[in-house]
Amino acid sequence: MELGLVREIGSKALLAGGGALLLYWTVTAVKLVLSARGINPLIKQFFTQVAAGRIDAAYMLTTKAYRQHVNRQQFIRFLAGLKLNQFRNLKSGRPRIQEGNVILTVKLKAENDNDELALDFTFTKVDDNWRIARINRV
Repeated sequence: MELGLVREIGSKALLAGGGALLLYWTVTAVKLVLSARGINPLIKQFFTQVAAGRIDAAYMLTTKAYRQHVNRQQFIRFLAGLKLNQFRNLKSGRPRIQEGNVILTVKLKAENDNDELALDFTFTKVDDNWRIARINRV
């Protein structure tokens, strides 16, 4: 009788723990999606500015801290080294949160679909607007 009671309580505790974990994952996912709103338009704006040759406008989409560490010439050299003109399609991955920032891997695909360039963009909020805090080649 006692063994049956222990099994019944253990099963209920396991189900309760699984439910709590599922609820936590759901709340975290919803929080991430809601907090990341505005990032995709920023990425689109960034690449639109670069494609139109408005490098200064793209540079101004970065944070002040980024501009203090990466001057305009370094930014231009970085973009030139990426050879962005050979890529046409943009696909963003799943955002992740790290130290209050949102990190998003963006994959650029060439027209021939053989070449791919992956970039990690780190975003931070500045006065209720998202700004690019870091761009790293993956």
